[in-house]
Amino acid sequence: MNSTYLITGGTGYLGSALIRHARTRGLAVVATFHSQTPPPQPGVVWQPLDLRDPAAVIALISEVKPAVIIHTAFRQYEPDLMAITGDGPGHVATAAAQVGARLIHMSSDVIFDGEKVGAYTEADPPNPITDYGRAKARAEALVQAIYPAAAIVRTSLIYGFDPLDRHSAFALAVARGERSEKLFYDELRCPVFVEDLAAALLDLAQSDYRGVIHFAGAETLSRYEWGRLLAQAYGLNPDRIAGAFSAESPTPRPRNCALDISRAQQLGYRLRGAREVLRAAGRLAEA
Repeated sequence: MNSTYLITGGTGYLGSALIRHARTRGLAVVATFHSQTPPPQPGVVWQPLDLRDPAAVIALISEVKPAVIIHTAFRQYEPDLMAITGDGPGHVATAAAQVGARLIHMSSDVIFDGEKVGAYTEADPPNPITDYGRAKARAEALVQAIYPAAAIVRTSLIYGFDPLDRHSAFALAVARGERSEKLFYDELRCPVFVEDLAAALLDLAQSDYRGVIHFAGAETLSRYEWGRLLAQAYGLNPDRIAGAFSAESPTPRPRNCALDISRAQQLGYRLRGAREVLRAAGRLAEA
């Protein structure tokens, strides 16, 4: 085994940020992609990977023999949602265990049903109500069973400015009047800045922490509040954001997905709230 970091889903939003941070730290990076070959990137070796193929997963990880694997790859919708997002991490965990790699597996706040009063802790059992949540919960169970030494990181809405993430782009399109959807008053999330998350994950990789940990933003906001805050940060009229209750959604949605991050904070991880990030970026006036 060498000092290489293997980042699955390297073309994704979080994967791309992880690659940037890893290269800044001088780490050797192998990153995977699925359908579209990414452009060459200095210091990054790209490898195709189909998570539906356990033999391919084991072959790649056996060849690379990475010191660390950060598994960010997923699919949110069909086709092959369960095969990629639910079962794929089990293949990664099997291969990681075989080569003795440090495994960081990315999970989600939507593994919960959203009915708890207050923030969810690492001890709260998953009870998903969406297909994506069920796939993420299955992935957690597989990783824990196959490779107990792995760290499982539950996170929330991941946002950033350069480039803009899809959640923020959607909210800003609503604020500009380009979309007519409403944002939910009662869907609570803890938006996390992608740069904070990437740095924390690379630090976590250097620790021996095992089991579940929550890496989310330090501030809980509803989708509606987050949309208005973004509109204000980008010089748009927050009143263009219309709100609704999640009961109006045609598909079930967990309402309260707030994550308690006190364990991460006690361990020294820096995960800022949305307003603090926006103020630091000069997009929001000091309080």
